[in-house]
Amino acid sequence: MILEEKQISNLIISDFFERFKNSLSCDVAIVGGGPSGLVCSYFLAKHGLKTVLFERKASLGGGIWGGGMMFNTVVFQDSIEKLLKELGIQYKTGKDGYILTNAPAVVSSLMSAACRKHVEIFTFMSAEDLVVKRKRVCGLVLNWTPVQSQGLAVDPLTIQAKYVVDATGHNYEVTRMITDKLKGKSKNKMLFSGAEKPMNAHRAEKEVVDNSKEIYPGLYVSGMAANAVFGGHRMGPIFGGMFLSGEKVARSIIKKLK
Repeated sequence: MILEEKQISNLIISDFFERFKNSLSCDVAIVGGGPSGLVCSYFLAKHGLKTVLFERKASLGGGIWGGGMMFNTVVFQDSIEKLLKELGIQYKTGKDGYILTNAPAVVSSLMSAACRKHVEIFTFMSAEDLVVKRKRVCGLVLNWTPVQSQGLAVDPLTIQAKYVVDATGHNYEVTRMITDKLKGKSKNKMLFSGAEKPMNAHRAEKEVVDNSKEIYPGLYVSGMAANAVFGGHRMGPIFGGMFLSGEKVARSIIKKLK
């Protein structure tokens, strides 16, 4: 076979735009490819929901890669061992009820699990607004991350989604769009603190699951975004609650759509 540069470019462009065009309408759009977003996407797609995930950076995994002070050992509580097995994550049993693995093992397994269930994943894309009609979130406004970061005057494109999940971490970027633009204009009293409390791993691991919920019609919050929105504690480098948070949101949406 003779390699033709033009043909290679044509294959990339054609495939990408076909996938993006097919994603203009979906059941669930997830913003943020960290642990809660990836776990959420896996369970949604596993139950047959058309799921699209948007990550603003080049790679997925969020805070898992950073570990604790760039030590890429990842810690889980052993109560989520069954979930780790389902996601295909290799691990070893530590001491005193903890499980140990490493960032590459976790992220690669999460990505593989999501892709096996046909989650459509787009990187370098950022959500810059929400589509809200009849007091319900029903879509995302998207642009390329470099366009957004450079402040360029380039209009975005939109996609339609029955539900949107904010899994953007500490900055809760999607929820902020609702609180900033609709504050005082909705019957929904969005009294979000937007400020995490100091680190308390024991409390935070429970809070991140409790706080993962629908916070505005059509909009869910998951992972550290949930604790930031509701003023929960920071948990530091332990990730069990993040996984359970994503699973909880997925099961709630599945119940509504199925």
